[in-house]
Parts: sequence; structure tokens; C-alpha cells
Amino acid sequence: MRIVLAEDSALLREGLARLLAEEGHEVVAAVAAADELVTAVERHRPDVVVTDVRMPPTNTDDGLRSALEIRRRWPATAVLVLSQYVERRYATRLLADRPEGVGYLLKDRVAQVDDFLDALDRVAAGATALDPEVVRRVLAGADPADPLSRLTPRERDVLHQMAQGHTNATIAERLHVSQSAVEKHINTIFDKLDLSQAAGYSRRVLAVLRYLEL
Repeated sequence: MRIVLAEDSALLREGLARLLAEEGHEVVAAVAAADELVTAVERHRPDVVVTDVRMPPTNTDDGLRSALEIRRRWPATAVLVLSQYVERRYATRLLADRPEGVGYLLKDRVAQVDDFLDALDRVAAGATALDPEVVRRVLAGADPADPLSRLTPRERDVLHQMAQGHTNATIAERLHVSQSAVEKHINTIFDKLDLSQAAGYSRRVLAVLRYLEL
């Protein structure tokens, strides 16, 4: 796939570019500032953008704002955002409009190469990939009155995997259960979230968004 990379740390930027190239991807541009990111995407029209959240010129949320602009101007471009910390509001802003083809990972996950590459592939395929720690923090902080409290521990496990963007088959493999069991858990989750009758939207996406309190 063709990738535009945005990271202000030269060491990490070069390391990511080399890793992606070794995996057979084409890094068409690697930039160090958020304003350069949008220009690079306009010029190269990549399949995926990988960007840090905090970047020059202000070193606040410039990378995220550029990612949001890219999603608005080029909806087919997938975006994988990297962050140093779990910043729930950033994940919320990124996913609020259209979660397909979006990922949010902690930078520590990049060191786990297989996890990083798996997330990249899922985002490029139009799925959602959330860092497990982001999902864990959100679920752990749920209000007792929230529908989350209705879920069993196993249903929470399934939702945790759903929120990371895994398919039913992958969830079954990771939880060591049958795929039919996963499907039953998901249907129960939909029931408990009052999503069984939802029409016109992906119930799977609605379930994940509800637990991210979007």
C-alpha cells in the first residue's frame, strides 16, 4: 500500500519508514509537521496516513486536526493515529464522524511490530483499530448506570475485541471459543444495548461507539 507518514521525531520517522518499506509498502512521503501532512496527502493521494497526534507547529493536537481534515477532504484515505498517551478525547474526535478506516494506537504498540502491522492492514481494509489500552480505559471508566454494567465478563471480553476492530473469526481465535459462541455473545450485546432493531447503521459500529461514549 502507499503510505504518507507524519512524525516529528526524526529517529522514529526514519524507523517507521524503514519498517514499512521492508514489509513491502511504499512510503510516498515522510514529513515532520502537520501542515506538511495535508499537502503531502493532496499531492500523493495515499491509501493510508500514519500520523502522530502532537506535532509542530504548536505541538498540541496538530496531527489530529490534520487527520480530521484529511478524512473530510479525502474520505477514502485510511488514517492510523499514533499517540504517546491514552487521550480519550482524541480517540473520540477521530471516531465520532465515521469510524471505518480509522485507527488509534499508542506509540508503545509500534514496538510490537506484528500488532502495529496488523492494525495498519485492518485500517487500510476499512476496519477500525483501537489500541487495547484505550479500550480498557474506556470500559473501566464506565458509569454503573451505563448499559455496560449489564454485560457479563465474557461479553465485555467480546466487546473489547470488537472495539479493536477484530472480526468474529479472529475474536473466536483470541478468546479460544467457537465462532458461533462469539456470534451469540454479540447478539446478546446488541440486545442489552437496545440495538437489535437499529436500522440503516452498522450495529457493530454503534455498539463500539456507544461504549466510547460518542
